[in-house]
Amino acid sequence: MAQNAKVKNVVLVHGAFADGSSWSKVIPLLQTRGFHVTSVGIPLTSFADDVAATKRAVAVEDGPVILVGHSYGGVVITEAGNDSKVVGLVYVAAFAPDANQTITDISRPFPPPPGATMVKPLTDGFILLTPDGIKTAFAQDLTKEEKALLIAVQPQTAGAIFEAKPAAAAWQNKPSWYIVASNDNMIAPEQEKSMAKQMNATTTVLPSSHVAMLSHPKEVAKVIEDAAAGKK
Repeated sequence: MAQNAKVKNVVLVHGAFADGSSWSKVIPLLQTRGFHVTSVGIPLTSFADDVAATKRAVAVEDGPVILVGHSYGGVVITEAGNDSKVVGLVYVAAFAPDANQTITDISRPFPPPPGATMVKPLTDGFILLTPDGIKTAFAQDLTKEEKALLIAVQPQTAGAIFEAKPAAAAWQNKPSWYIVASNDNMIAPEQEKSMAKQMNATTTVLPSSHVAMLSHPKEVAKVIEDAAAGKK
């Protein structure tokens, strides 16, 4: 399913342990190419809340939308991408479950990544990634200053979101693109390749940590631009 004309609206969805600023390097690159870009600040309080926030962002766009998700944000776009305005999906080192599948379900066949053990429990079922987790597993290829910023702005994440199940998987009937981060310590790279293959996604492999949009922003922006142009 290719678009007849270049799509101008891009909606970005961050993952767990991050906020909308994780797209800070990609946003200006897309804006200079004429895109209208929205980075959704999903609350990470529940899957339903995160999908609702994303759908509100899509609803106010003035035309077709490319929906982009990083990490857990891939689960969100898998559900929110069923919106009729969404014409393409871009997964950036992201989970891509099928309907009624959780992150736990789709991760079971693969080796647990190092970052899985670097989580600190808070009260009320919320969790944080430890500073060491940010430095060594989440963003090991960023500068010291960039890692410090990620630690400072990290939001609290509800642990329950990792058991969320999309009711329907938008990638089943919409074109998808996938960026594999080959040095990912938060999701096994072989799992990323497997998910991309299952979706029949147009796949790009980058020698990146989990946060490919921060360590390789030009390449990530290019994939989003290709998706907007319908280039498979």
